[in-house]
Amino acid sequence: MENPLLLFPQLNISASKDKPYYKAMKSAIKEEPHKASKPGAKQKRNRLSLLLQKPEFHEGDHLGKPGNLTKAASVSPEEAVKWGESFDKLLSEKAGLDAFTKFLKTEFSEENIEFWIACEDYKKSKSAHELLPKAKTIFETFIQKDAPKEVNLDFHTKEATSQSIGQPLHSTFDAAQSTVYRLMEQDSYPRFLSSALYRSLLQGSAPARAPLRRRSRSFTVSDFQGRRPDFTV
Repeated sequence: MENPLLLFPQLNISASKDKPYYKAMKSAIKEEPHKASKPGAKQKRNRLSLLLQKPEFHEGDHLGKPGNLTKAASVSPEEAVKWGESFDKLLSEKAGLDAFTKFLKTEFSEENIEFWIACEDYKKSKSAHELLPKAKTIFETFIQKDAPKEVNLDFHTKEATSQSIGQPLHSTFDAAQSTVYRLMEQDSYPRFLSSALYRSLLQGSAPARAPLRRRSRSFTVSDFQGRRPDFTV
């Protein structure tokens, strides 16, 4: 796989300024070995999962700093109650995003929130030169077939996104992000609200370690068709 910076030399001016998020994703997908020794999708996911757990991956406000929830005990019950008002409210607050990320990790579905966060950061790109390398990194990490952190998208959305990667816009991932948002809102969010982790925050106690559970079945857009309008930012 060719490095986009080699194909577009003008992008080299920003190479040294890549943020930890995109450095982490790039390191997991660049320079594939010979097919005979190419790791399977499961190995890729395991490798990237270990990378995502490193402290340096979670640097920067643009990531919402998901991960360690040791400070969540400082969340007041009143604040936690507000997270139950809407999914938007939960994701709009750092502590809420932290708590929801930790919950998704117990269900082995954290790729959904990581993709959503990556899209939020992507849309904040200030120049066209930033879009191409970021778009390729997001696509290769979360969307293309057998991607290390592949999210569940319908064929039409995946195809439309794929066709726009060559000349990405700030809106390139809007449809895919909206799809993943709805899946989290309709599937994971209700379970989060009934989880021991959330109940402990409502009671003002330190969150207990949530037991790991098997990944729930993957829902598709058709499961929730007509339930809510598309999410827009």
